[in-house]
Amino acid sequence: MYFRNKRSGGFDYLQLVESHRVDGKPRQSVVATLGRLDALKASGELDRLVRSGARFTESAMLLSAVENGEATTVESRRIGPPLLFERLWRDSYCGSVIEDLLADRKFEFPVERAIFLTVLHRIMDPGSDRAAEKWRGAYSIGGMDKIDLHHLYRAMAWLGEELADQTGRGLAPRTNKDLIEEQLFAKRRSLFNDVGLAIFDTTSLYFEGEGGETLGHNGHSKDARPDLHQMVVGVVIDEDGRPICSEMWPGNTADVTTLIPVVTRLRERFLLNRVCIIADRGMVSAKTIATLEANGIEYILGVREKRNVEVAAVLADATPFVSMTVPKANGRGTLDLQVKEVVRKTRTNQGKTCRSRYIVCYNEAEARNDAAARAATLAGLDKALSRATKPWSAIKASAASSRPPTTATSRSTPSASPPRLNLTASTSSAPMPGSRRWWSHCATARDGSWRIFSGPRNPLSARARYFINEMIPFGVMCSVRF
Repeated sequence: MYFRNKRSGGFDYLQLVESHRVDGKPRQSVVATLGRLDALKASGELDRLVRSGARFTESAMLLSAVENGEATTVESRRIGPPLLFERLWRDSYCGSVIEDLLADRKFEFPVERAIFLTVLHRIMDPGSDRAAEKWRGAYSIGGMDKIDLHHLYRAMAWLGEELADQTGRGLAPRTNKDLIEEQLFAKRRSLFNDVGLAIFDTTSLYFEGEGGETLGHNGHSKDARPDLHQMVVGVVIDEDGRPICSEMWPGNTADVTTLIPVVTRLRERFLLNRVCIIADRGMVSAKTIATLEANGIEYILGVREKRNVEVAAVLADATPFVSMTVPKANGRGTLDLQVKEVVRKTRTNQGKTCRSRYIVCYNEAEARNDAAARAATLAGLDKALSRATKPWSAIKASAASSRPPTTATSRSTPSASPPRLNLTASTSSAPMPGSRRWWSHCATARDGSWRIFSGPRNPLSARARYFINEMIPFGVMCSVRF
């Protein structure tokens, strides 16, 4: 049953209607007409009727109590994440190390609690310090009574506070963050253990707004935002996945130039006698490898897939592959590889013999994906070529009409194929309305056909990719000899 408003004779009437089915079809029947709606509201009869019926439903009674301020308010907070990460915070010595470094400082608020809040917030719901101050209200975190937003800002400023002793500094100055990393490493290091493997990688972090004059620069953005200032962040972890340290460089720093400074600082800061560096192919250069060899540093580096003599010889080696199955993390199945070892002896510029060991891996699943992506790209190009603005017959007729007339005495015979059609382009960088500047390109063929293309200066944007996908097929159509 439900209430229905029925308009009749210029007045609204309130009816109680029952819905039921007759022969499988819905039907409504009026149980009672309660009267004119305006009169029921004015007399209060409608309110009394609804309250009388609400006595028999708990949900309606609860809503009525909340509306009248008669309900008891119960506040709930999450306790799981704070309990779990508080234990990890303590067992990893993060809290004790920070408190030891703050022993001689007279802060009027618990800096260690403010840092823990920002760390927990970044783990659970990454965001700014302002967002962390609002987010904490839903969680029961100990020691938060005296923490306000400006305390979070001051705690972050203390982490980045430059040290008086800048011995061994890199591109960025030494700060309290470096002391925390070094003391945490010393806490879990025993007399006989050392870092066997150090895995290193970098990423870029862009930011908006003002500030960051020291590190903020434009560079190769891994977030597809080259229009914004960024910083390059490098992280080193050990073979157990525990972080050792992090470094920060200006945003225009190339990855290949960061490996040697990181290795040097690792040995100086943590007094490492033996370490094996693992990095991807973005860190590899001939100069980097020569420096690692000269300093006796072991390394495992990804090899760039360039068709040079060395890589071609490694790939052509007749050593048979061996099947290997590697379980993925979190039970996500297995990784099936074909693996082989290839050892090459080469001569350096100094005449010394160098032994290089290569591990060649072949992933059939990735090979299938790459083949499918290449086939899709070629299919897209074929489709774009088929949508050319002028068919071959029109281009042939236009080219024939533009040839100079031949005389009967001419000994030369015109070629059966039309001449090559040239492609010219003009570029204008006049700013368009908006915050970005735009390219405008006009490609013109000798036969007179033309098209205009435009795209933003950001080469990684979707608009630029559209420009490339449209420009290349048109250039091929204009330049190819039929």
